[in-house]
Order: sequence, then structure tokens, then C-alpha cells
Amino acid sequence: MPQSLSKMLIHFVTSTKKRQHFLVQSIQPQLYAYIATILKTYESPALKIGGTDDHIHILLILSKNYPLAKITEEFKKSSSKWLKTKGAEFKDFSWQNGYGSFSVSQSHAADVIHYIETQEEHHRKLTFQEEYKEFLLKYQIPFDENYVWD
Repeated sequence: MPQSLSKMLIHFVTSTKKRQHFLVQSIQPQLYAYIATILKTYESPALKIGGTDDHIHILLILSKNYPLAKITEEFKKSSSKWLKTKGAEFKDFSWQNGYGSFSVSQSHAADVIHYIETQEEHHRKLTFQEEYKEFLLKYQIPFDENYVWD
């Protein structure tokens, strides 16, 4: 086969370090646009980015040329530096070390987009930790709760 073709949708989740409330609504649109630009640079366009003040969800098309760990490292590093330039209230910002990534079939992409768009509503019922544990259980990912949170 002379050409490599791939389309893998990934639902990516990460939080701020110690789930601090840095991602205020006033900065979210700029931050999400900045992250989308970084993802595009790494050939992994975001279909949707959203979240709350302590975590984000991204539905992206994973590049066939860059591993997710590299993409994650670059977007976290760059967006963290960028956010720190946006005011004194962000000077201590950082992302948590880890992340979750979950495969999504094309037939469920619209559902994931809706889920990301309704994060504020969703988190009136569940904390980020409860939500994340639900993902780990749903995707049958073994975990030790002593090491999930930083």
C-alpha cells in the first residue's frame, strides 16, 4: 500500500495540578484556541475542546506521525507557559502530570462533542475525580487510586 491512512478519534482528559481552579471562564476561549493551534501543528486537529475551571476535555483526531505522549507534552508545556503570561493570577499554573485518553468510534463523535459542550452542567452532579473514575471503569483501565491524583 503506497499511502498511510489513519483516523483515530481520542477523547483526552487532563486537569490542573491538584485540580486548582485556574481555568476561569474568561480565559477558556483563548486557552482552547491556543491549544487547538498546538494540536494542529502536531497534525492532531481538535474537533472540540471544553471543560471547567479545573480540567479540560479534548476530542481530537490523532496524528499518524506523532505519538500522543509527544503531543501531550508539547501542548501542556506550551499552554502552561502561555497562560502564565496572561496575568499574575496564573503565575502558579501547571497541568497535572498525567492524563487520560480514550478511543472513540466515529459513530460516537457527536455524543462526545455534546458531552464536552455540557461540562458545566455535568459537573453540577459529579466532581472531576468521580467523572474520571467513571471513564477508567468504563474503559476497563486498571488503576491504583493512590497514584491517580497529584
